[in-house]
Amino acid sequence: MNRDKENLKYLKLLKQNYSSSQAVIREIINLSAITNLPKGTEFFLSDIHGEYEAFLHIMNNCSGVIKEKVDIIFGETLSEFDRQELCTLIYYPREKMTMLAEIDRIDNDWYSMTLNYLIMLAKLLSSKYTRSKVRKALPEDYAYIIDELLHAQKNEDTNKVSYHRHILQTIIDLDDADEFIIALSTLIKRLAVDHLHIVGDIFDRGGNADKIIDLLMNYHSLDIEWGNHDILWMGAACGNDACICNVIRNNLKYGNVEILENAYGISLRHLMLFGMSKYGIEDGIQAALAAIKVMLFKLEGQLIKRHPEYGMDDRLLLEHIDLDEGFVNVNGENVKLKTNIFPTLNKENPYELSSEENEIMLKLHRSFVSGQRLNKHIKFLYDKGGMYNVYNRNLIYHGCVPVDENGIFDMLCINGKCYHGKALFDICDEKARAAYTDNPSQDDVDFMWFLWGGEKSPLCGRKVKTFERDYIEDKSFWKEKSNPYYSKYYDESFCIQILHEFGLYDTHSHIINGHTPVHAIDGEHPVRANERLFVIDGGFCRSMNKTTGIAGYTLIFNS
Repeated sequence: MNRDKENLKYLKLLKQNYSSSQAVIREIINLSAITNLPKGTEFFLSDIHGEYEAFLHIMNNCSGVIKEKVDIIFGETLSEFDRQELCTLIYYPREKMTMLAEIDRIDNDWYSMTLNYLIMLAKLLSSKYTRSKVRKALPEDYAYIIDELLHAQKNEDTNKVSYHRHILQTIIDLDDADEFIIALSTLIKRLAVDHLHIVGDIFDRGGNADKIIDLLMNYHSLDIEWGNHDILWMGAACGNDACICNVIRNNLKYGNVEILENAYGISLRHLMLFGMSKYGIEDGIQAALAAIKVMLFKLEGQLIKRHPEYGMDDRLLLEHIDLDEGFVNVNGENVKLKTNIFPTLNKENPYELSSEENEIMLKLHRSFVSGQRLNKHIKFLYDKGGMYNVYNRNLIYHGCVPVDENGIFDMLCINGKCYHGKALFDICDEKARAAYTDNPSQDDVDFMWFLWGGEKSPLCGRKVKTFERDYIEDKSFWKEKSNPYYSKYYDESFCIQILHEFGLYDTHSHIINGHTPVHAIDGEHPVRANERLFVIDGGFCRSMNKTTGIAGYTLIFNS
């Protein structure tokens, strides 16, 4: 009797979507057939850091997937040079054809040969998918023609062979071959990757994160695991003033005024004029940087005082500055400052903004909260992103799972309740989403800054030393202690503990981790914990390449 009730429950659910038992059977047949197809290729990218050109190149070559397929098909028939030429054509079809035309390398024979090569490659890549899925990926203008060509068979009769040859010849005769090659190249790149994982940090020191997001918004299938730099911009759009100041500081420091003013319409004019007036600096960018840094540490101080539960009182350094002597007291030690010019610092209330600073902050706040293009991009990060993802038996996150020195999941207490492990990630995700609503609480908006720079934040996992790096010459004070997670994650049992925490017990499950560069120059390897954890940092940040000894790593997961 109980079994009949259970069956009835499922039958009622099926009835909502299927009109008859035959419709259910057809769907079961369809799904069963799909499960016998090879798994689509997953592509993992991390730490793009606003470097659009490098990102675009990797997206075009699909991190070597296309070259691999070209070698499989043409390894015995084309020279290495010709295979590379074909790859370049697929990556940059319009540019490559322009170059070839300039040296008279393009004629009807070249078109015929190239079109056949591209169709062969598209056939191989489409073999992982159902016809329905391939049809949805076809460029609209050439959908029917490409569909016909993709499903041509080796053993076709003479009429069919003639038919397919005539299609290609007509394309060439009508001078449409260039556009058709572009369409096929686009399809090949589309089929090469079934799903894209962006494992955090679209934003940072590079100046073109906006272009990267524009490209991602048109991508066919992806998810985003938020990074600390992403959450910083998200916090700024939520109206967190400390996040706003951090965003401005970072972009001024790396000379990326364009992304603020041109890409997102955030004017820095008032900040520059204020900095030039108060700090006596003629260069507008350097003046703005001097002013925003002081505003930043004031606002961070206010936030830390509102939230003792963050455990970040050691970051309250403005109150320990001795302007007369030019020192700051750090953990009981007097340390010489780079400058003692703090014209807006009130000794009685060091974390209070001056009236001029407050006026500037109000203008900046409005720009970040109401900027249309910025908020379009931030909404995309919320819609496609999260603190972590479990996908195809893999656990994906940007930063770390905070632990103590013994490798035990560390606690963070929020509003009287303590969280660790997966529960910590879940509450962080919940509060981040609550901060980007019409009427967020101050607590949720404040928490966005903690996610950016908190030692127990899963997105950060280190003691951030921004003040020391900005104001102290002695680099020994710059060292940012990392969470013990980063020394423990070489151990297989530790990684298995994390996988179990997130409900993954399969022996083939892995952790995909971004955030930290792999120092190949020091013998580090991206594969750790007996292949249970993969560290990927795309190496897009050029300044890091000298210290890592390598451009970086991406990850391909295919069948």
